[in-house]
Amino acid sequence: MHAFYLAWQYIRHNRIKSVLLVCGVTLTIVVPAAVFILVRFGEEWLMSRAASTPMVIGAKGSRVDLSLHALYFRSKAPAPIGMAEAAKLREAGLAIPVPLYGRFTARSFPIVGATLDYFDFRDLRVASGHQIAKLGDCVLGARVAQALALGAGDRLLSDSENVLDLSGAYPLNMRVTGVLAEERTEDDFAVFVDLKTAWVIAGLGHGHQDVSKADESVILDRTGNTVVANAALPEYTEITDENIGSFHFHGDPAGFPITALIALPRDEKSAVLLRGRYEQQDAAAQLVIPEDVVGEIMEMVFKAQRIFNYTVVCIAAATVLFLVLIISLSLRLRSTELQTLHKLGCSRHTMITLVGAELILIGGISSLFSAGALVLVLQLAPVLMRTFLA
Repeated sequence: MHAFYLAWQYIRHNRIKSVLLVCGVTLTIVVPAAVFILVRFGEEWLMSRAASTPMVIGAKGSRVDLSLHALYFRSKAPAPIGMAEAAKLREAGLAIPVPLYGRFTARSFPIVGATLDYFDFRDLRVASGHQIAKLGDCVLGARVAQALALGAGDRLLSDSENVLDLSGAYPLNMRVTGVLAEERTEDDFAVFVDLKTAWVIAGLGHGHQDVSKADESVILDRTGNTVVANAALPEYTEITDENIGSFHFHGDPAGFPITALIALPRDEKSAVLLRGRYEQQDAAAQLVIPEDVVGEIMEMVFKAQRIFNYTVVCIAAATVLFLVLIISLSLRLRSTELQTLHKLGCSRHTMITLVGAELILIGGISSLFSAGALVLVLQLAPVLMRTFLA
């Protein structure tokens, strides 16, 4: 105990050198351990979501982009396919279709148009407020609500795709009806709306004042009961109880776009038949198995991690050599001090004990800081992984 007391007093007196030693040892421990934790957490996080999603159908193109979009709402939205694809899947009776349309954002968070089947599939429940009930409603992921300080009853405006495109669709002022319980998945970072609401944002549906009562300056033609208005007819940018009846869609709903279609096969036989259909060359869309795609990505990550591991070993070895050098130089500088201790009656064993106590204290302090840093990494792992995948 006397040795540790003297060692602690020496560390306090030489603060700068001690701080540098603690920082060097802490970083040597934290950096490789944090990378290992994040890679392992990322593998589990990515693979668990991919494994729970049997199949994804989308436009032909990049399998990786389609999988990342359907699973994590990352990457640029792939080319859309029509709702007819979901209808064909339902009619065939091979799988339950869960369509998604994710092309827009609100305050930089992705807006995901989905049916209520998606909430059942992901087992998402509303923690406050209530579920989507009508056109223009949205529910927020837990992290979105926290970041934007919004809750049930508030309003959220969708982002404009291009502020210079005067012919583009207007941003929609959505009504927040609820906040989802935190799941520690990518669903926490999304704004969910009904598919029809997403199509309104896309400009496929709109609401406007009664044309028969509109100002003559916006009327192009009146023929009997038919009134044709021009583009100057104001459209509603907010869906309320008063104007919801005026919202309508133009075109065939079977051709309305979705960016991904999650397929939930009824059994193993249905899954095999479904894969066979989309493996044909004349298939209009492609079918991917997310678990296979994410597994390929993780293989590349692990290859890169091996290179990093070798680098860390070299850095750690260099750090240890520097520490040995610093300790050796420190002992040389402390030669007068050690000689004084020797003249006072301290044996060589006692002086070695003093130096050892200093190293143990520095190592202990570094270990405490390292443990705290790694606990913080574990807590922030979901946010860090989302940032790295952005």
